[in-house]
Amino acid sequence: MRGAARSAATLCALLVAGTFAAAQETPEEPISIVDLKPEDVLEAAKHGAGAGEDTPLPTEAVIVQSITRGVEFLIRTQNEDGSWGSWDEPAHEFWSNPYSHKAWIEATTGLVVMSMLEHPDNEAAMAAADRGVAYILAQPIAKRPSDWDVDNTWGSTYGLDCITTVLKDDRYKEHELVPAMRAKVEAYIADLANYQTPAGGWGYYDFDTLAQRPSFTTSFETAAVVVGLAQARDLGFELPEKMLPAAIKGLQRARLGNGAYDYYIGAVATHNMEWINNVKGSLSRIQAAHYALRLADDSLVTREQILTGLDQFFEHHRFLDVARKKPIPHEAYYLNSGYFYFFGHFYAARLLDTLDEPDRARYRVRLAREVVKTQETDGSMWDYHFNTYGKAYGTSFGIMTLTRTLPER
Repeated sequence: MRGAARSAATLCALLVAGTFAAAQETPEEPISIVDLKPEDVLEAAKHGAGAGEDTPLPTEAVIVQSITRGVEFLIRTQNEDGSWGSWDEPAHEFWSNPYSHKAWIEATTGLVVMSMLEHPDNEAAMAAADRGVAYILAQPIAKRPSDWDVDNTWGSTYGLDCITTVLKDDRYKEHELVPAMRAKVEAYIADLANYQTPAGGWGYYDFDTLAQRPSFTTSFETAAVVVGLAQARDLGFELPEKMLPAAIKGLQRARLGNGAYDYYIGAVATHNMEWINNVKGSLSRIQAAHYALRLADDSLVTREQILTGLDQFFEHHRFLDVARKKPIPHEAYYLNSGYFYFFGHFYAARLLDTLDEPDRARYRVRLAREVVKTQETDGSMWDYHFNTYGKAYGTSFGIMTLTRTLPER
């Protein structure tokens, strides 16, 4: 990075992330993309990570095979301590604080554990899940890395999603670690409450205020947190009185009339429908926000809104295709970034579980195609080079997406 000379606003524009943020050496001014002609966009998409409509729809056998290869990759790459991902193979030297990496390892491990639990007949997957759960329970809540870096919230975000998912799993109902799991959920809730911003949501940087309570809020991390909070509430955990309602209101303020969601959540809605806040830059956030609102209270988002969001996802999918694997954050059209890819597909797949079969049938195989086409020869799936987290979280997002595209769930 070019350091203190860059304004906080420009830093935010370059560092915003889908699942986990990452920064690279970049020009002083953001790359202009809004003046490109439609034919330029379509031509570029042909050379992206796969032009979806040109790729054959996968059969059920192909989907199952892809899932199997992904599960095998994750089992094979589990760390000795039970975790997944590490600070090895860094893309750059910007993130060197160990607490950022501790949070990312916890978050990555949480996602992989969730993906392993979906294969109860696979003994190796269950053993890997057990080791992953044990790792998470043994870790203290991640500390805040610095005054501007609040990436520790990712550890609590996906740690909460993971452990609440584990507690719902029949295999763990009478497990001896249930008390430790419940204590961990309570610790995650308390930690996230501590970092909830005045706008009601969560972010992972705080360039402007550097305050104890951060001010930077993104709709997509807020959506991910709401999912975990709603799951905790449904398991009987007590939440701070205003915690979930404030987060829900934040997501609702971010919702635009055209179906997109603002990237940022402000205390007051100040909608900007250009660049990243255009529908074409909001494709993944739409799915995450809709799923979060649906899970929190199914009256907050209608079936029609969900279907419209999914239709937009596939209509404009080429903008996610062309961003996948791009090395510089937000260099693609509408400021899409590579790490938006699997994040958005995972929440789109979770939305499918809320729909009736006729609606699911409209999307599930099309969604599977966009994931199957990304699988590497080693069985992994990745959207952005980010240490060794990219393959682990990408593959877990990918196979959890694919399991939800099978006809029998």
